[in-house]
Amino acid sequence: QVQLIESGGGLVQAGGSLRLACVHSGRTSRPLRMGWFRQAPGKEREFVAGFTGFGNSTGYAESLKGRFTITKDNAKNTVYLQIDNLKPEDSAVYYCAAAPGFATVRSVGDRRLYNSWGQGTQVTVSS
Repeated sequence: QVQLIESGGGLVQAGGSLRLACVHSGRTSRPLRMGWFRQAPGKEREFVAGFTGFGNSTGYAESLKGRFTITKDNAKNTVYLQIDNLKPEDSAVYYCAAAPGFATVRSVGDRRLYNSWGQGTQVTVSS
C-alpha cells in the first residue's frame, strides 16, 4: 500500500498561483502511476493531471491544459501540481492518487486505476 500526503493548498486570489505537493511512501516500487484529481462541492471527482509510470510521460485533462503542470522529484518521492492563473472555479479539494504499474496517456485519468488516495488539500480561489 502506498501512503500519500498532500500539502500546499490554501486561499489565494484569482490570478495567483499555487504549487501542491504529494509525498508518497510505503511500497512505492517502480513503476508507479500517479495522478492529481479534484472535487468541488456537489461535483464528481475529476482528473487533472498524472504520470503514466513510463518515465516522465504525463497526461492532462483536456479542459485544464495550459494552467496546470505536473512534475516530480524522484529523490524526494514527491509529485507536484503547479496551478497558474487560478480561477474561482478551480476551488476544490485536490487529491493525489497512486497505484503500482503503468497507465497510458489516455487511461491515466481513470479513477479506477488508482488504489491509494491522499486526504486531499483544499484550494480556495477568491474573485
